[in-house]
Amino acid sequence: MDSTLKDLVEQWLRLDPNEETKAEIQSLLDEGNFLELERRMRPRIEFGTAGLRGRMEAGWARMNDLIVIQASQGLCAYVLRNVNNARTRGVVVGHDHRHHSEKWAKLTAAAFIDQGVPVYVHDGVVHTPLVPFTVKVKNAACGVMITASHNPKYDNGYKVYWENAVQIIEPHDKGISMSILEHQEPHPLDLETLSSSPLLRTFDDAAYFEYIASLCHYRSLNAQTPLKFVNTSMHGVSNPAMSNAFALFGLPKYIPVVAQQKPDPDFPTVKFPNPEEKGTLDLAIATANEAGADYILAQDPDSDRFAAAEKGSEGKWIQFTGDQLGTLFASACLDKYKASGRPLSKLAMVASTVSSKMIEAMAHAEGFKFAECLTGFKYIGNTALALEKDGYEVPFGYEEAIGFMFGSQLRDKDGVAASVMFAELVVTLNQAGKTASSHLKELYERYGFFQTNNSYFICTEPATINKIFARLRNYDGRAAPDGPPHYPTTIAGLEVTRVRDLTVGYDSGNPPSYKPTLPLSSGHMIQFRAESKADGTKITLTIRTSGTEPKIKYYLEGSGKDAVAVEELLRKVVEELSEVWMEADKNGLGKP
Repeated sequence: MDSTLKDLVEQWLRLDPNEETKAEIQSLLDEGNFLELERRMRPRIEFGTAGLRGRMEAGWARMNDLIVIQASQGLCAYVLRNVNNARTRGVVVGHDHRHHSEKWAKLTAAAFIDQGVPVYVHDGVVHTPLVPFTVKVKNAACGVMITASHNPKYDNGYKVYWENAVQIIEPHDKGISMSILEHQEPHPLDLETLSSSPLLRTFDDAAYFEYIASLCHYRSLNAQTPLKFVNTSMHGVSNPAMSNAFALFGLPKYIPVVAQQKPDPDFPTVKFPNPEEKGTLDLAIATANEAGADYILAQDPDSDRFAAAEKGSEGKWIQFTGDQLGTLFASACLDKYKASGRPLSKLAMVASTVSSKMIEAMAHAEGFKFAECLTGFKYIGNTALALEKDGYEVPFGYEEAIGFMFGSQLRDKDGVAASVMFAELVVTLNQAGKTASSHLKELYERYGFFQTNNSYFICTEPATINKIFARLRNYDGRAAPDGPPHYPTTIAGLEVTRVRDLTVGYDSGNPPSYKPTLPLSSGHMIQFRAESKADGTKITLTIRTSGTEPKIKYYLEGSGKDAVAVEELLRKVVEELSEVWMEADKNGLGKP
């Protein structure tokens, strides 16, 4: 064992207040298992814009009591330095049902109270959106949610919301990370006396459900619908909130997927508790078939994401993509805004840059503002707030990873709000003799057909990834060291019309500076737009690295008048992307 690893182990054994995790590391040391110690000890789990997320085990590279205490001490010090009146405004702390979530929420609360900062806690588990909502309602200095969302059962996380009730963005992530490193010595925290502290305050969900009720437009129509809904909470926390929201909307009670209805941190019926993953809706489909239901609604375990499926005319279930749901929601928001009589010039909607361009096409056709931003609700929420400052109303925002935001009171994704908004939408469509899928086809006819094909390549070698992207930036081998990049000019017979590289800071569509308006990405991220001059068929292709997985992800969307032609075009683009641009075989790239 080298001296630096030895120092890390000794530091852990000195600082860890949890005898169980301390014994874990001592045992590995006694066994001489230096390979596992290396994995556990470094690199230290990094605090980023998503906070912390990782496997629950002992060690600096994992999620555990010591990491949570240090994170809370560092966050508290940073908040006290950077947020006005933080000590009087307090912070909000919530947790889901995962292993250790409740204890880590208590440790977080205790660390803030130790510094004289009041803490608002909920009695029991909460779904994630309730934390940022409460930050706004209480005008709190920040919020912390202990959750790993839809990660596997071995993981947990620490998610931070800033005083504006939106997930943190740069430079706060780096500032908090530095502050954590400055506050490594854990203060003694007494969880036994925590509940009697005068600085521990409670929050409930009354105001949140007033917000949910405000989203309802057709309560009487909802009450009369013949439609049947099945709902799965995916072994998560959503069921109580979903039941309440359905009642507030006047919707008939849904049929629960009983095996997945109650919180279970082991997620026994699914490998990955993510409604997007293949097979996760199998139990819901079986329940819906047995009940003769028309639609399936699903929330991920911490209930900030939403998925849906419709029983087609031939009895086959149609699961909607995040982009298709985003299109349906955007259309419904537009219709309501039009009906209000307010000027469309004051309406704005937001989507991440890897999401469908259909809302952009809708905005061009209808005359409202569309804004795109980097991936993640930290950017979507902050973009919405900036648009509000400019005088726009922003009733909707989304990302293709089944995250949807509604109204002005919550600038984060919310699976409960999305579920009832979808249910009300299909109720109104049913009244008009339509379904969600038939209405989607109407929207394609009106604004153009849009189809997505998103996937990834697996690459465990960072050097190979860097080589692939370097080649894309000097595709013809003629780019000067101090000159502009030379990207591919065609793909699948289409002419590349615009390239935006958020790694090097180049946008061919923004002369004369050629600087992108979006902030730069911490990893590789290049977006290509290409078009057929003959028939106007277009594609948008975004290629980016993953911050958490050994993957090169791609997000591909084609649009045009002919659905068959678009589908064939996407096949050709993926083929050329793989064989020519990525050189997948030569570079040893894996595919799902």
